[in-house]
Amino acid sequence: MDYVHSSMEIQRELERNGYGEGSRTEELEVAVEGNKKKIPVEVEISEQQYSSEEVQELFDRVIRRMEEYILGDNESLDRVESDLNLLAEVPDEPVEISWELDRYDVMNIRGELQENALKETGTLVKLSAILTYEEDEEEQALYQCVANIYPKTLSEEEKNRQKVREKIQKQEEQDRTQKSVKLPEYIQGKKVSYYEKMDSRGIVLIIMAVLIGILLYVLKMQNQGKEQNQKKQQMLLDYPEIINKMTLFLGAGMTVKRAWKKIVEDYEHWKEMWGVRYAYEEMKGACYEMESGVTEAESYENFGRRCNVQVYIRFGALLSQNLRKGTKGLTQLLKLESIQAFEERKARAKRAGEEAGTKLLLPMFLMLAIVLVIVIVPAFLSVQI
Repeated sequence: MDYVHSSMEIQRELERNGYGEGSRTEELEVAVEGNKKKIPVEVEISEQQYSSEEVQELFDRVIRRMEEYILGDNESLDRVESDLNLLAEVPDEPVEISWELDRYDVMNIRGELQENALKETGTLVKLSAILTYEEDEEEQALYQCVANIYPKTLSEEEKNRQKVREKIQKQEEQDRTQKSVKLPEYIQGKKVSYYEKMDSRGIVLIIMAVLIGILLYVLKMQNQGKEQNQKKQQMLLDYPEIINKMTLFLGAGMTVKRAWKKIVEDYEHWKEMWGVRYAYEEMKGACYEMESGVTEAESYENFGRRCNVQVYIRFGALLSQNLRKGTKGLTQLLKLESIQAFEERKARAKRAGEEAGTKLLLPMFLMLAIVLVIVIVPAFLSVQI
């Protein structure tokens, strides 16, 4: 029975990488006639190399651009005032370069100028570059040029700085036997004054301290706003229960003050289990006011203002007004308030559920993406194999 290949048979040619793209390794399976098992083979394929004519064209192309490569920040080799870029390799070309100079006192092999040896009239330096094709060291070419090296042209401010520095340095050298250095009073016939340079780190630290202070203040205000919002939400959550308890106690024949104290006593009894509840704490504060001599009606109004929540302000005003006008009908009003409070609580719970569903959208999308990756990637890999 003939052998059936399980993998795709390729042509009997392998493409090389282009010039400068480097070699690559090909993994092949070789089926030899008469053998049932394929032989795995790794073959390193070198990049395509230049022919002799192409190498010469390569050298010509590089030589035409050599001045552009080595100029650096200079405009021309006729006036070189900053370091040259004597590169060792040509970018994007398989060519290595070695340099020789006829004057190493004004420039080193890296192209760096030696400032102390430069003259205002300029110094001629002959540069010779040997270009070598990386794949064949016998393929070489020569590039030569002449650079005219000058000291860097200084601006007026730089010239003044240099003169001042030289004058002070000269004075320092004369006073080395003295305990202190006397700074020159006149430079080029002009009187000068000296100041210590301000440490910029101090300014930076001050600015950072101010910024940190502002950020801390903003963070504090943000945290306070968050705490106030949490406090308000907790008080709104407790409001229907407080109204319901007040309605039950008044319906049982208690006075408003006694019902109020009874609610506070129950809170104190269950406080360790419930934790701190802000609305009940404000009710306890109203009890302390009544005991200290504040009128009952005024204590209820103060309670509503301290809570600073609309429903509690209305609750305190309702109790205060009914004490002044009489408690007739108060129970019925509180029943209506209790029904309305529970309806509002259900509406808030519904809104909270909708917001929670919205927040879950991002995790759901992430889970969907993970599932798609788990399903698609193995299928894609099986197709590739």
